[in-house]
Amino acid sequence: MTAPTGTDVDRGFRAPIGRSWLAIYRLQLRLLVTWGRLVTMLGLGALAVIIGAALGSGGRGTGTENATELVALYGLLLLLPVASLVFASSALGDPREDGTLVYLWMRPLPRWVTALASWAAALTITLPITVVPLTLAAALAGAPSDLVVATALATGVGAVAYTAVFGALGLRTRRSLLWGLLYLFIWEGFVANASDQAAQLAILAYTQSLLSAASGQPLDLAVVVAPWSWIVPLLVAAVALVYTVHRLRVQEVP
Repeated sequence: MTAPTGTDVDRGFRAPIGRSWLAIYRLQLRLLVTWGRLVTMLGLGALAVIIGAALGSGGRGTGTENATELVALYGLLLLLPVASLVFASSALGDPREDGTLVYLWMRPLPRWVTALASWAAALTITLPITVVPLTLAAALAGAPSDLVVATALATGVGAVAYTAVFGALGLRTRRSLLWGLLYLFIWEGFVANASDQAAQLAILAYTQSLLSAASGQPLDLAVVVAPWSWIVPLLVAAVALVYTVHRLRVQEVP
């Protein structure tokens, strides 16, 4: 069974777009926030805060150095992408796996409504789970105010890109959590360090570049200059969302 096209939707009854978007958004929030996911991600966030407090009271290195290393090597490399993957890949991936995506497909709505509402729900959860503990950890580690702000900015920009990309991945492939982890740990963790060209294909390079520019501390993947360090992740998010809309239009119902 093939999903109704945009033309098919136009021929049928169309509910008010804003109300329908909000309904799907709320539904996705309820489905995504499970105790298992929440406890795991909050635990990772709490660990960042504990490490930040330990670094701030340890007296080793400057506050800027400690905070930059903590945010770059724990926050941007682990907490942010993993949290984004866990929630975003499940937004459309879980309904695809269990067959309930058909109920969203059969709604007489433009496909972009479903795509944007699902992405927004994943982003709504990911932002506070990552931005709050990382900015708090940076502050506790002794970061100056501009670095704390840069931490929030880099984390927020990264969350926008990661959730859009992993949302598309969840819709496109089975076992998206596994494929996402392989991308994170193989490409962003190892291959991206091989050259500047490889680094530019990793979202991590853009978030680390934002952080490095504010702290003045060198980071391995900080190879992108402003304004591209924040423009490219937003473009990546836009492309991923367009692809998600396309898949919702052409993908067959399991």
